[in-house]
Amino acid sequence: MPVFFFRVRHGEDPCVSNDGAEFVDHNAAWKEMTGVCGDMIADVSRKLSENAEWQMELLDESKKPVFRIRLVAETLQDPDQDER
Repeated sequence: MPVFFFRVRHGEDPCVSNDGAEFVDHNAAWKEMTGVCGDMIADVSRKLSENAEWQMELLDESKKPVFRIRLVAETLQDPDQDER
């Protein structure tokens, strides 16, 4: 069975799991990744600052990304414009 690794990145500090997880195929790996991400996202979004990004990747055995889920917080207008 293929072995996959999770990598979580918040800012410039990636954290890669050294413990690989075996999944039957890419579909099973995607299902697990979305479940794990869903469990984490509420806590992550409460702590996310403006103009920041959080991402989770699933890496293959050679540590190349296979899947990526990103949460991006963007400020879309200048806060000073609200005062006018």
